[in-house]
Amino acid sequence: MLTINNLHFEAGPFSLELSVELHRKVTGLYGPSGSGKTTLLEIIAGLKRPRKGCISLGNRELFNGTTGTWVKPESRQVGYVPQDLALFPHKTTRANLLYGSPIDQSEFGHIVSEFQLEPLLDRFPHGLSGGEKQRVAIGRALMTKPRFLMLDEPLSSLDQPLKSRALDFFRRLKESFQVPILYVSHDASELGEICDEVVVLAAGRIISQGKISEVFAEVQETRYYYRKRLE
Repeated sequence: MLTINNLHFEAGPFSLELSVELHRKVTGLYGPSGSGKTTLLEIIAGLKRPRKGCISLGNRELFNGTTGTWVKPESRQVGYVPQDLALFPHKTTRANLLYGSPIDQSEFGHIVSEFQLEPLLDRFPHGLSGGEKQRVAIGRALMTKPRFLMLDEPLSSLDQPLKSRALDFFRRLKESFQVPILYVSHDASELGEICDEVVVLAAGRIISQGKISEVFAEVQETRYYYRKRLE
């Protein structure tokens, strides 16, 4: 379980203030651009430091603003796949997968097999499709044996046919790897396909959390209410 208590982060006029517990197999993080989704992921990963609050993964504190606890990103056991995937362009798929990971042939073989990467091992990122790059980036994150995995808009660069195939891949990921996932998207139907619950973020605040069907019904009702008030 990932627990965030009384988190407060500021960057210019934007502020992020929230408390949340993430304990489902796949939790969706939903909200419009600028709501703080990527900022929250970067804070959990240790790439940005909040002013105050506490972040814990299981029984281990990653950050505590009161005691000064701060675990470096590479020691957090949190896998993070950003929107741009961040593959090394000068390294092959094999080298990207193994970068920063302990050499574990059984784990390497499992990931290569599960993600169908064998034909791609000696190819460079410029020779891979968008979906192939995505599989390599997620495979690299899993090679570090994370206790928590975060995916930021993983389907945003794919067209509709590729999205359908990628969703099948994420369903297999959900079942094959026992790692809790925080999955960011602004597409409600996409989240409904693979997530067990959803957290809705707006202007740096959590406005709803719960089952997909209930949360999005509530969001639609709220939108309808404000639209009618403006008419």
